Amino acid sequence: MFIGKYYYKLQANSRVSLPKAFRNSQNRWVITRGLDGCLFVFESSKFKQEIDHLAQRSFTKKAHRDLMRIMSNEATEVEVDNNGRVHLPEYLIEYANLKEELVIVGSFNRIEIWDREKYHNYSSQLENQAEVIAESIEI
Repeated sequence: MFIGKYYYKLQANSRVSLPKAFRNSQNRWVITRGLDGCLFVFESSKFKQEIDHLAQRSFTKKAHRDLMRIMSNEATEVEVDNNGRVHLPEYLIEYANLKEELVIVGSFNRIEIWDREKYHNYSSQLENQAEVIAESIEI
C-alpha cells in the first residue's frame, strides 16, 4: 500500500527518485498516463492485475477500449536504479506537463507523479468538495 506525499525534483536527465517509503524489493515498475493530469506508477505485477481486470470488460464498448488504450498504449516498464531513481520518458513528462518541482503521492495501489503547481491546484479543488464527494459514494 502506498500512502503519503513527498516533494522531489525532476532531474536534468529525466530521472526522479522514488520516495524511500515506496521502494521495496520490487525493481520493475510500469509508468503510464494517469488521469486528472498525473502519471500513474504501478508495481509491474499490480499493473498486470489492473490490465487483466480491464481486459475482462467487453471490448465492444468504446469506453472500455478507450480506457485500455489510455492505460496500455503509453505505458512503459522501468527499473529502479541503485539510488532509487527511475527514468521518465519524455512523452510522459510532456503529457503530465512536469516541470522541475514534483509531488509524488501514494494512492493505495499505485503512486502518482504530479507537477507541484498542478497538484496543489487540484488538491485545493478537492478540499472544497470533500464532503460532497464523500456523500456521493456508497460503501
